[in-house]
Amino acid sequence: QVQLVESGGGLVQPGGSLRLSCAASGSMLSDNAMGWYRQAPGKQRELVAVIAEGGSTKYADSVKGRFTISRDNRENTCYLQMNSLKPEDTAVYYCYRADYSSGRGYWGQGTQVTVSS
Repeated sequence: QVQLVESGGGLVQPGGSLRLSCAASGSMLSDNAMGWYRQAPGKQRELVAVIAEGGSTKYADSVKGRFTISRDNRENTCYLQMNSLKPEDTAVYYCYRADYSSGRGYWGQGTQVTVSS
């Protein structure tokens, strides 16, 4: 079992920045990916960014050039640096980890990000 704990959400003005962190603990395997999803009120959960263990990344078109995903494999932590935030980025952000060896996926509890003046 893997536990994911997010931190770093909050209220920020448009154009501002936030950095989310996701700390993983438990029985972790290699050959995995970590990522961030978000869910705004009344909308489906959507992929924001994902990073493989080797460092390759993928972003949603809506955040390209503004958000950067990274990870520290020694600390089992994933980060999402969010710059130039817009009101439409307001959502609950969830950390996700996919362990390909076991075929299992894990979710964090979510952290609220609100972009408003």
